[in-house]
Amino acid sequence: MPRTTSSSNWRLPGALAAQLALAVEYVHSQGFVHGDLHCGNILLQLPFDISELSETDLHSKYGGPELVVIRRFDGQPLPSNIPPKAILPIWLGEASGEIKLPEAKILFSDFGEAFSHTKQDRFKSHTPLVSRPPNARFEPYTSLSLPSDIWSLGYTLWSILGQSSISDSMFATEDSITCEQVDALDGRPLNREYYWSWEESFEQDIQQPRQRKAMPLIEPTERDAIFKMLKSTLKFRPENRFNAKQIVDCEWMVKWTLPEYEKIRKR
Repeated sequence: MPRTTSSSNWRLPGALAAQLALAVEYVHSQGFVHGDLHCGNILLQLPFDISELSETDLHSKYGGPELVVIRRFDGQPLPSNIPPKAILPIWLGEASGEIKLPEAKILFSDFGEAFSHTKQDRFKSHTPLVSRPPNARFEPYTSLSLPSDIWSLGYTLWSILGQSSISDSMFATEDSITCEQVDALDGRPLNREYYWSWEESFEQDIQQPRQRKAMPLIEPTERDAIFKMLKSTLKFRPENRFNAKQIVDCEWMVKWTLPEYEKIRKR
C-alpha cells in the first residue's frame, strides 16, 4: 500500500480507505471474518492485464527471471526434493508517489485466516500484534468474530492516511501494545514520556507528511470526522464497535472518501 503520495495525488488515501471499508463490509455481509486484516494484505491492481503481454514483452518490460542458488547453511548437499535454484519474485508495481488516482483500485487478499463465524469458532488471532484486537488476548475463550476485523480495520485506515501505525511496532510486545492502546483510547497515559494524544499523532503522522509533500492539509472538520470514525472501531469491548455497514455510512466516508472512490469507478 502507498505510504506517500505526490502533491497531485492527495485524494489517493481517501479513495483507498473507502474501498477497504467497502471490501470489509462485503466480506462481513457474506458471513465471513477475514481474520488477518493489515496493509500487507491490501494490494493495488495492476493498471493492465498481465495476460495480454507476451513472454517477450514481459521480459522486455520487466527483465528476465532472476535465479539464485539454494544452499544449506551447513554446506551439505541439498535433499533430492529441494530444487538447486529459485526464481526471485518479479516487481510489477511502481513507486507510490507515481500512482495516479484512476489506478488506485485495491485487491483485498489473503483469505487463509478467513472463517465463517456462524459455523466455526476461532480463538487465536494471527493478525500482526500491532493491530491485533485486544479481545484476542483478554477474552481467549471467546471466539473471534466480525468485530475483530473492525478493530484491525481502524488501525489499517490510520496507516493508509498516515506514515505509521497508531501503536509503535518497533520491538512491540503484548504488554507494550496494551499500554499504548490504553494511553490512546482512554486518554490517561500510563507513561507520559511515550504518550502521544490523538491530536499529536494526527499532526505527526498525517499532517506533517502531507505538508512535506506540498499536499493540502486535512481541515479540522474532516479531522474530527476521522477521529469519530476511528474511535467507533477502536473500542475495547467488541460489542461496542461499529459494524462495517456503520463505518461505510459514517460522516467521513459519506462526505470525503466515498466521493473520491466514485471518481475512480466512473473512469
